Amino acid sequence: MVFVLTVDQRASRSTPDVVPDLLTSLNRRPRRTGLLRRFERTAGDEVQGVLSEARATIDVIVELLRADRWYIGLGFGEVDEPLPRSTRAGSGPAFVNAREAVNRAKSSPHHVTVIGSNAHAAEQVETVLWLMASVLRRRSERGWAVADLLAEGLTRREIGVKLGISQSAVTQRAQAAGFTEEQRGRVLAAELLDAAELLESGDAA
Repeated sequence: MVFVLTVDQRASRSTPDVVPDLLTSLNRRPRRTGLLRRFERTAGDEVQGVLSEARATIDVIVELLRADRWYIGLGFGEVDEPLPRSTRAGSGPAFVNAREAVNRAKSSPHHVTVIGSNAHAAEQVETVLWLMASVLRRRSERGWAVADLLAEGLTRREIGVKLGISQSAVTQRAQAAGFTEEQRGRVLAAELLDAAELLESGDAA
């Protein structure tokens, strides 16, 4: 089972084309694990990529939610093998699911939809992503500054020194930013996808 992300720029007719910047952001990192096929522009202001790891997929979705300018469709399931070199040439159920998901995302309250071979698992993952989107949408720039440093592994003391604030202020900003909720959401969404993959493997056996 693989994960296909299809992403379409919101309000593309009235805003500049930011697809090149997105492609650079999503493809530039050598530490991006699980990327089976690089993100490519497929048509208009739409991009698509293929991933093999649940956690990496959720990390990309959080990055897209943070930007708050994309319709996000996650499709999971099987793909036609062998997988071609170009993402645009890919086919199979996961690609079909991602296409339907991004179309549905355009009428979703949080602009992210999940469709997969296991409908119940897809709904569960989508629910977690919606809750995370609500948290991220309320996060301030100061909250993001603290959250980013916490994600890098800095201690609250180190962050306080770096930002020129007290440790208690760091804790308060982290709480207001919903940092713990976001981290737990990432783990839960990835575990739900992994569980769906194990179920699919068991059914195949």
